[in-house]
Amino acid sequence: MKKFLTLVALMLTCAGIQAQDVTATDQQAEAQTLPAEGQPATVVVNQTMKFGYLSYSQVLEAMDGYADTQKTIAALRQAYEQELARSEEVFSKQFSEYVDGQKSFPDNIRLKRQKELQQTMEQSLQFKQEAKALLKQKEEAALDVLRARLNGVISEIGTERGYAFVLNTDNNAYPFVNGGLGDDITNEVLTRLNTK
Repeated sequence: MKKFLTLVALMLTCAGIQAQDVTATDQQAEAQTLPAEGQPATVVVNQTMKFGYLSYSQVLEAMDGYADTQKTIAALRQAYEQELARSEEVFSKQFSEYVDGQKSFPDNIRLKRQKELQQTMEQSLQFKQEAKALLKQKEEAALDVLRARLNGVISEIGTERGYAFVLNTDNNAYPFVNGGLGDDITNEVLTRLNTK
């Protein structure tokens, strides 16, 4: 019985020591995370995230090939505008002939001319819509080639420098970027694009 009581006392003593160790460890942890009474709390960031930034449209417009793309699209736009002007002339001529002779036309000729005018007008409108869509498609396809090159260079620089991301500062999306935390990579991107 005496041995049993000694064993129980020993176990209680060990449990008390462990409880004191846990409490002391908790108090040390609190002391490290909580500011001393009367002092302001401060936040310490252990790791700074690196990033780059540039004006995407400025770089795109300065790329070799951008001016040629715009010239090609402008020439195509001009050709479509000339064809639309020709179609409008044809319609105007048909319309004036119809107005001049409508009182003298028999009913079947008047109806035929009205249908011709309607068809000419519908075809002109359809061509105008198709031309607009085709111009947009051609411009996007040409710019996609330039954007792919630009995105490749941006990714290359971002990977080399260990950036978390690269911001596009166009359209005033980021009215302030701290130059001490991020890097303006505009010139480097342009240099690499124009040497490839």
